[in-house]
Amino acid sequence: MRLNDVKPQAGSKKRGRRVGRGVSAGQGASCGAGMRGQKARSGGGTRPGFEGGQQPLYRRLPKLKGFPLVNRKHYTTINVEKLATLAPNTEVTLESLLAAGILTDAKGDLKVLGNGELNVALQVKAAAFTNSARTKIEAAGGSCEIVN
Repeated sequence: MRLNDVKPQAGSKKRGRRVGRGVSAGQGASCGAGMRGQKARSGGGTRPGFEGGQQPLYRRLPKLKGFPLVNRKHYTTINVEKLATLAPNTEVTLESLLAAGILTDAKGDLKVLGNGELNVALQVKAAAFTNSARTKIEAAGGSCEIVN
């Protein structure tokens, strides 16, 4: 069998409608498009998503700064510069920071951010670290441990 021998199954291909060829042909005059209106005109119809001038759904939905995350993680954040006041070789956790008065309230797990300088070796246990915070803590001789 060759490519030029391939034919569709008998009866699977129907011929197209011959529109506008008189009343007896079944699709005369308006060719099945109705009397008047945008969809009856040549080239008629609208683009996908068009809603007749109303703001379309794809433009309405993510209005004003996008969708909020459904199950967003809330972190209690602290910068590395705040940890510089602690004594060397201190174990830093969310509870110890609250007890020391460095943090006043806990909105979620602890996340350490990398703003500022650190020259004290600390053992920091937090839920998340930024890359800059991790490098600064380890450069000062401390360690970072991820705790859930």
